[in-house]
Amino acid sequence: MNLSDFTHSTYIVSLSGGLLIGIAAAMFVLLNGRVAGISGILAGLIQADKGDKIWRIMFLLGMVASPFVYQRAFDLPPVTIDAGTAKLIIAGLLVGLGTSYASGCTSGHGVCGISRGSIRSIVATLTFMIAGFITVYLTRHLLGQ
Repeated sequence: MNLSDFTHSTYIVSLSGGLLIGIAAAMFVLLNGRVAGISGILAGLIQADKGDKIWRIMFLLGMVASPFVYQRAFDLPPVTIDAGTAKLIIAGLLVGLGTSYASGCTSGHGVCGISRGSIRSIVATLTFMIAGFITVYLTRHLLGQ
């Protein structure tokens, strides 16, 4: 690999993003005593007490606002979605169903749970990943989509 490959790659951005996610998850658990699992934060918003709703709303607003803040300093990469609306809705519902069955999502289990050494989270994350690998293989290679 030469230097131009490194400077035009996503290594630095990917490493920086991973470090920021790790630092944010660690700060969240240390300062708030909670796991930064998005599905749990969102689900808790529906049934939370008034004082518990504020931080959940702020967390979710921060996630939604972050691309706009980033865009003030850098160009956003182009985004291409090859799936139609129906496929996106079905995929979203399946993800919601999966997080319900797994009692958490990839951020809760994959980032926070594995870092705590939770066997349940390791199994859940392996299940997410294997299901994702199989889905991509089936849809791209066997179904040709």
